[in-house]
Amino acid sequence: LWPWLLASSGLSALVQLVTLPFFPDSPSYLLIQKGNEEACRKAIRKLWGEGDHQAEIDDIKKEKAAMTSTKSLRVLEVIKERSLRWQLYILMTAMTTLQLCGINAVEFEEYLIPYVSLGVGLCECLSSILCSTLIDRFGRKVLLWGGYTLMCSVLALLTMTLSLQHQFFWMHYFSVVLIFLFVIFYGMGP
Repeated sequence: LWPWLLASSGLSALVQLVTLPFFPDSPSYLLIQKGNEEACRKAIRKLWGEGDHQAEIDDIKKEKAAMTSTKSLRVLEVIKERSLRWQLYILMTAMTTLQLCGINAVEFEEYLIPYVSLGVGLCECLSSILCSTLIDRFGRKVLLWGGYTLMCSVLALLTMTLSLQHQFFWMHYFSVVLIFLFVIFYGMGP
């Protein structure tokens, strides 16, 4: 059953591969990258129907003008630029904590037990749905802080359950529940 379940994800990729040539190009791509205003108008009419879409085309032209006036920085220039220093620190902190939070261990271990793998996948779907509804209400910063705080709490509890698993037969199940909670909090926060 697992090979069929794994192969089923290839079905959606095949559908996308077959239908992709029939989708129109993005109007912004046609105007900004290709410089073809007529193709842009045609794509807009195909996407939004007939009508006056000059305001949208003007917005795309403004975006193109803003992109051409912006200078691209090299990596060393970004590091040296003082106005970008705090953004760089925040980005490095977020990426470092993301790598060191322990999700890689969960992803590796889930394949050892097939049903845990299924549960982790369901938890990832659930956390995606929850995050998409919560991010507008609370904001990214609250979700990051809350996600990391709850992940630390779950890892502390998981450490305790793993040390007590030889004394209580039900600790194994509680550990699996904690792993599922860890995945949900990871998906909602970081």
